[in-house]
Amino acid sequence: MTEKERMEAGLLYDTGAEEIFEEQRPYGDRLKAFNDLLPSQFEEQQRYMKEVFAECGDNVYIQRPLNANWGGSHVHMGSNIYANFNLTLVDDGHIYIGDWTQFGPNVTIVTAAHPILPELREDGYLQFNKDVHIGRRVWLGAGVIVLPGVTIGDDSVIGAGSVVTRDIPANVVAVGNPCRVMREISERDREFFFRDERMDLEEIEKRYK
Repeated sequence: MTEKERMEAGLLYDTGAEEIFEEQRPYGDRLKAFNDLLPSQFEEQQRYMKEVFAECGDNVYIQRPLNANWGGSHVHMGSNIYANFNLTLVDDGHIYIGDWTQFGPNVTIVTAAHPILPELREDGYLQFNKDVHIGRRVWLGAGVIVLPGVTIGDDSVIGAGSVVTRDIPANVVAVGNPCRVMREISERDREFFFRDERMDLEEIEKRYK
């Protein structure tokens, strides 16, 4: 197996291998150009995501700067996605993001990890990658970190500052380090939007539905 084949198979591989470095390097230049675009250059921003990302739906907006090892080329974006400032995508492996998902500022999604055995970290740049799956209508609060191999189910909310080390089911609020399910999303969430503050549902339905 080549180093690239080992990388794609989720095995330990040498990130400094020439075949990998030569393929990865141009994405860094393109990402720098993307981050340097003016806020008014909306069409150019969209063109980058459509051309570079593995998949990119419609109405995707990323507040720059965006950080991504492979420029987002291993990122599969649905539609109607919003990401606030400083989204970091360690996309050596693949990252799948469902429709209507939102990211607070300083969210990090990591697919890459290194061996625990110390000798292997000394001898070459060995790492392995495990894909991350984030469902539809997920909200990741500010400063959330998602670790390799994690799946987050549809409609779930991950509280600010959480470190997601294991899978999170659908339709829950989960918080903490390590991130744990706090509660299910319930009928109460149809009435209150923040603590004990009620939603003005008639006005919301009139304006946004």
